[in-house]
Amino acid sequence: MAIPSNCPGSMTFKSPTPETFKCAKCGAEVEIWTHEYKGKCDSCGEIAYREKTPGCISWCSYAKECIGETVYRKWQEEKEEAEAHLKKLKQ
Repeated sequence: MAIPSNCPGSMTFKSPTPETFKCAKCGAEVEIWTHEYKGKCDSCGEIAYREKTPGCISWCSYAKECIGETVYRKWQEEKEEAEAHLKKLKQ
């Protein structure tokens, strides 16, 4: 089966857009792009993490081929880092 060229989930990575999240440390807005899991707060330097997985990348069997291995690997690394950070915060 071929990867659809118009897969809506891949647009998160092929044409990312910024989203804003609240910094847990100082409350300032932190910009995290849709293809990323983390962003640095410009006010205090804290790293903010998104809690939600961006799109179908986490479950689609074609994800690596769809967005490319380099982007997929970076996303996986950031996801693992974010999950560890969020787990630590909840303890």
